[in-house]
Amino acid sequence: QVQLVESGGGLVQAGGSLRLSCAASGRTFGSMGWFRQAPGKEREFLAASNWGGTSTKYADFVKGRFTISRDNSKNTVYLQMNSLKPEDTAIYYCAASRTIGFLVTARNRYDYWGQGTQVTVSS
Repeated sequence: QVQLVESGGGLVQAGGSLRLSCAASGRTFGSMGWFRQAPGKEREFLAASNWGGTSTKYADFVKGRFTISRDNSKNTVYLQMNSLKPEDTAIYYCAASRTIGFLVTARNRYDYWGQGTQVTVSS
């Protein structure tokens, strides 16, 4: 059974940092990514990493602030978030794709999703 379990969310002041973790189990994944969804908004792409961590892609609005990394020995992907802003407040989701060979960023190309973790940034 495939499971993705996020952790690391919470409340932080503007300018602060958080590191999200996503522990995956059940199979080997290709791309893994992070998305977020704020109230009343669509779920949006943040970052993705290929299996080896050698290729990554970021949404323009998080470049320079967020970093995705993965430890395949632990089947875990991380999202380091720095210089957080109130507009970063959302539920953050980890996602995994069965596709191997190229980096997947489109939401509909991800096959498995975590339950989400709340990130709240106060001003």
